[in-house]
Amino acid sequence: MSKSSSAPINTDIASSQPAHQSNSNSTKYSNIVKPAKIDWQSDDTGNQVPVSGEFGDVYFSHADGLAESRHVFLNCNQLPERLANLAPQQCFTVAELGFGTGLNLLALWQLWRQLRTANPELATSRLHLITTEKHPIPLEDLTQILTLWGQRAPELAELIEQLLAAYPPLITGCHRLDFIKDNLTVDIWLGDAADSLAKLDTTASSQPAPHIDAWFLDGFAPSCNESLWADAIFAQIQRLSSLGTTAATYSCAGIVKRALQDSGFEIKKVPGFGRKREMLTAVMIDNVVSADISDKWASRDKRAGSNKKHSFDRENSFDNSNSNRSSVSSNADKSKDEQILSAKPTHVVVIGAGVSGLMTAWALANRGVKVTLLDKTAPLSGASGNPRALLAPKMTPIHHADDHLHTIGYLYSSRFYRYLNEQAAINNTPPILEPTGAVDLLVKSNVSIKEITDYPDEMAITLPVTQAEDITGLVALDLTENLYLPQSGLVNPQALKNAILKHPLITFRRLEVTQINETETNIGIISSSYSDNEDESDSTVTIEADSVVICAAYEGHQLDSRIVACRTIRGQLSWFTPTAEQQADLPKLPLKYSGYCAPFIAQTGDANLNNMLEDQPQFLLGASFVDGDKNISIRSDENQQNRDKLIRDIPELDNIIPTDTSLWQARAGIRTQTIDYHPLVGLLAQSKRLWTLSAMGAKGYALAPICAEIVADMMLGAFPPLSTAMLAKISPNRARLQKALG
Repeated sequence: MSKSSSAPINTDIASSQPAHQSNSNSTKYSNIVKPAKIDWQSDDTGNQVPVSGEFGDVYFSHADGLAESRHVFLNCNQLPERLANLAPQQCFTVAELGFGTGLNLLALWQLWRQLRTANPELATSRLHLITTEKHPIPLEDLTQILTLWGQRAPELAELIEQLLAAYPPLITGCHRLDFIKDNLTVDIWLGDAADSLAKLDTTASSQPAPHIDAWFLDGFAPSCNESLWADAIFAQIQRLSSLGTTAATYSCAGIVKRALQDSGFEIKKVPGFGRKREMLTAVMIDNVVSADISDKWASRDKRAGSNKKHSFDRENSFDNSNSNRSSVSSNADKSKDEQILSAKPTHVVVIGAGVSGLMTAWALANRGVKVTLLDKTAPLSGASGNPRALLAPKMTPIHHADDHLHTIGYLYSSRFYRYLNEQAAINNTPPILEPTGAVDLLVKSNVSIKEITDYPDEMAITLPVTQAEDITGLVALDLTENLYLPQSGLVNPQALKNAILKHPLITFRRLEVTQINETETNIGIISSSYSDNEDESDSTVTIEADSVVICAAYEGHQLDSRIVACRTIRGQLSWFTPTAEQQADLPKLPLKYSGYCAPFIAQTGDANLNNMLEDQPQFLLGASFVDGDKNISIRSDENQQNRDKLIRDIPELDNIIPTDTSLWQARAGIRTQTIDYHPLVGLLAQSKRLWTLSAMGAKGYALAPICAEIVADMMLGAFPPLSTAMLAKISPNRARLQKALG
């Protein structure tokens, strides 16, 4: 995502602190990231270039790193031709071993932009880069490295700015970066490459298994880092590739040649870059016959439905000796990929227009799929329609973070909402995320202060007491233990809804679904249409679609019994308009305690969802917790409960918060939760077209964006940004839920 143009996230407090020492758990837990150590050398032209302190090898050629990336990985994978010939809505997937400085990404990104400009028919085609890195470069060092590249190659300056703005904190696991304007998705898997590749799922999709189209084998030389050229790596390369998948590497080492051949690839030596005389290109061939690489690439383009004509550099091609035999397998592959493309949905119905439904509609529409969004009342009419939602992580010990959905979801949502803020600034509309920062008072927490120190400061940090007092405005509470969350903020649901519904491929209709009929070829939705005109009668509406996603919270079970009946928890949120005197003494930013509170200014449009005066200060607090209650009427006693909870945890606010809560405004909603607290995300059992995304509990604004990405990826046959194990934990068909249901 590109850099946000909204107000900058408050990192002043965090940045004033000394950097954390090396992770205290790094020797105990192998999955904790160890950042790269950067040394510097002069290249052939006198420029300073980075060298790995761990492996003693260069990150890129001393001759010209950018030209090297273009020659070795772009040209020798024939990407200019292959990408130019993608079919509409086709996604091309590149996998890279060794993200390093991101130079390969920047070269690929620039090429993709050029091709999309020259070929308007690529408007709906997508590019997906999956990259791994065990020792990621810290942001400060990466900024220095890429700033130098921006000076040497000004054409990369804008892309460098966007990459640095989206660069994730160095936490093990998958970090999805969406550069939406360019239809480019980048999944950065931090951690051991073999482990990361093993986590890529090829089984969860209703489509044929996703696969890698081209490999950038860009690890440090085998003599410096054998781990990136180990058998375990090539076993994953073989698992994730398909007939016609290509690979390129600067290395001609025997270990690399043999491993590629043993993994089903046919290899060829071609001229290298700079001082390197030779390098390797490879193509995965049929297990029975070998093939001409140009035929393979051409067949993949034809299988994508392209009618374009192009030729390939014969210097980088294999012999034609088996072209007749290879045409048989090429034709078989053509039929396979045409079936894949034709099976992808073009129209999807999403039932339920809360945050889960809105995010699902966006993720699909952003991939070129037409979406009809249905709700029996209105968008955000349920629990998702609160005045504000606090976006803050539910912390876990860092060695669990790579498979902790709350951490993954929070980091992705933060980037996603910042992108929407950009668009809001362009359109002069209220921001979706107000980047306030937040302080967790650790009244209820799963982690200790010691465990928090393992996190990067931009994610979480413990403040000195005096600074904690200054940033919160609290003076009497013991703030010795606190957790400052610099990237947290307040989500404006009304602004989010407006931004999502502006998408040209999303149509909202007020309908109540009464029946869902799945056939081999489509799904039929039967629903009731309610008229606001007394002279008009209600009517029955039938809609046909390729797939349906049920995002109806606890009512999903009523639409399809395969969706488990979930726990329902009533929650009432309260707010009031403070006087100027009260506002001066209220907390200055959102606080987490056994509940949460937050000051904010009501924005244009807020009154459309909730009763409040726009452009006036508001103070939000709550929420109540009533198990098994589905009634959403407002209760004055729950306003009082919200006040009591706040005063119990922060007594000094007793003289500031009004004692008469009868005039407060409130909203009640029903949270939906499973017995294991994980949401329901995926394809329903014994179905090819019926999906669900539901049961987000109280974390919908943090979890729904990443879960919607997962549904869209699985539905369209792409790699989702979660591990196979994590996908199993959120599957709507997981054994634990079915056992409990039984």
